[in-house]
Amino acid sequence: MDNRCVAVFMTEDTAQTYNGKPLMLQDALFCPVLNWCMRSWMKKGVTRFFVVCDPEYHEEAAACFPQGAAAAVGTEDDYRAEIDSFAKGCWVEEIREAMLPVGGMMLSFHSVPELIRLQQAVKEDIAVYHQNTGVNVLSPDSTYIDPRVTIGAGTTILPGTILRGATVIGENCEIGPNAMIVDCEIGDGCVVNASQAFESVLEQNVHVGPYAHIRPHCRVGEGCKVGAYVEIKNASFGRDTKMSHLTYVGDADVGSGVNFGCGTITSNYDGFKKHRTVIGDSVFIGCNTNLIPPVAVGSGAYIAAGTTVTKDVEADALAIGRVRQEVKPDWAARRRQLHEDK
Repeated sequence: MDNRCVAVFMTEDTAQTYNGKPLMLQDALFCPVLNWCMRSWMKKGVTRFFVVCDPEYHEEAAACFPQGAAAAVGTEDDYRAEIDSFAKGCWVEEIREAMLPVGGMMLSFHSVPELIRLQQAVKEDIAVYHQNTGVNVLSPDSTYIDPRVTIGAGTTILPGTILRGATVIGENCEIGPNAMIVDCEIGDGCVVNASQAFESVLEQNVHVGPYAHIRPHCRVGEGCKVGAYVEIKNASFGRDTKMSHLTYVGDADVGSGVNFGCGTITSNYDGFKKHRTVIGDSVFIGCNTNLIPPVAVGSGAYIAAGTTVTKDVEADALAIGRVRQEVKPDWAARRRQLHEDK
């Protein structure tokens, strides 16, 4: 274990950044530079950190502390008063300029443009790291991977992909092209094609996209399909449920083996509150169905195309809620003749 306590000072460089934040709180590949540095130091055995910054940045600095670090944040007065007891006998190394770990070195920088140039180097380092662990990063130049991301062997990352936050991607997946995934857990064998996913869990062998939007707090079961122009939000889905295209499901608990027809929506917001829809297993939902929650659909039920569901549907029932069709023979021909006569 490294017998150092690293003290990071970032109180005098805010004028050199476009947003007024210290250089060590700027992002490099979506991750604060301070977090990059702390994780690099921890790999070398350093476990104690004291960050010196203005009070307005205390919370943001504390959010950069890696798991397992003994870390404190305070003003320069706090540092002078507390560092001896906090260091617990360790040698205190004071860092008074911004730096970013590149390769095996810590390189200093003094402006955002310099940081952007260093970011290109660490971007390549990350791609090479994943390639060395069995990930096929097809186009490192057009791929952006946060250093906190974990990717399993056998996964292919296609061009235009952006992976951010504490995202975990399993083995043998295909991500991209043009996908963005933020703070998600992606199971083995998943495909995410030209789509976006945020703060959600996809279990094994889920197929997403193209052009799907998975909003926060979703759990998508094994073998599900979230297809073209589908949006889901704050919803859970059992295994093998299919939403192939043009569907919105929000604030819902959906069972296994459910089929959503094209144009289905949950009308979850009444202008004041969000309401949940509950759908059992093996439900068939016809095209252009509106589900008006709070409403429940029992397992095995059928909902006819074009239905607006406003009351609970019992298991194995058929729900039809649409205007009865009326056909008027020769109406169109008479209308055309009337137009010609005029």
